[in-house]
Amino acid sequence: MGSINESRALISSSGELGMILSRHGYIAKPEIANVLFLALRLQKPLLLEGPPGAGKTQVAKVLSEALQMPLIRLQCYKGIDEAKALYLWNEPLQRLALEFMRDSSQDGSQAIWSGLKQRLYSADFLIPGPILRALQSDTRAVLLIDEVDKTGPAFEAFLLEILSDFQVSIPQLGTVVAKHRPVVVLTSNAQRKLTDALRGRCFLLWMNYPAPDQESEIITTHAPAFKAQLASQVARFTAAVRHLGMAKPPAIRESLDWIDALTLLGATELTSDVVSATLPVLLKTREDIDRAAGNVGLLLQRACA
Repeated sequence: MGSINESRALISSSGELGMILSRHGYIAKPEIANVLFLALRLQKPLLLEGPPGAGKTQVAKVLSEALQMPLIRLQCYKGIDEAKALYLWNEPLQRLALEFMRDSSQDGSQAIWSGLKQRLYSADFLIPGPILRALQSDTRAVLLIDEVDKTGPAFEAFLLEILSDFQVSIPQLGTVVAKHRPVVVLTSNAQRKLTDALRGRCFLLWMNYPAPDQESEIITTHAPAFKAQLASQVARFTAAVRHLGMAKPPAIRESLDWIDALTLLGATELTSDVVSATLPVLLKTREDIDRAAGNVGLLLQRACA
């Protein structure tokens, strides 16, 4: 797998990358494929920013599949610290080692006690987190740092060494340098402003919801048997819903779930009855469903124009 891994990373052009992604079910606009290509070839972290559900996380998943690299994911959340992201010490194993040391020292084996005491904070007792696993991977990996905007400036500062030098410093072990530089993808829902220091270490790609014609293409890629006319109607309807000021605008994955539901029901066109019966598949809050239900006529008019 190693040779395939490296050769796939040396894609010759953004057009070639776009075709590879398309074969794996991801329709990338030329400007997206171009930035992805540059980030891969120049080995720069990539910051994908945009509204929730615009397909940012999917980029990392498809890159992992298309480049045949393992995907290692760090899901960020409020209050996450570097221990969760980097490593933890295996305390139960350390306690067992201490018991063994104590028993050995009672037998007069002071040398065993001294040797094991030094090993308590060695790699043998380390539980690597996602970032350390990506750096220590025997093959190049895709490291996804998802929803980094849910963290704070302190956690961003911790990431800077990884984003700049692809290494981390562990007090008891020293500096751990990546065996193979991972493909680093960060995502942000733009819920807060990220620090300039983090932004400066990444290539930025702003990702919005796809235009209706592109979403229609995504739909037909996801469900090849789905009729083109109905795919266009669904894409236009979903785009119109997103402009209603929803609390949770439908993500691309939710529009694809809707496609699956419409296919299962044997729908051949969007009608008010079909839409009303399936809105809970597309929308995820009671308020959003009620708002869309109250505007079905207008939404259908835009979808079928």
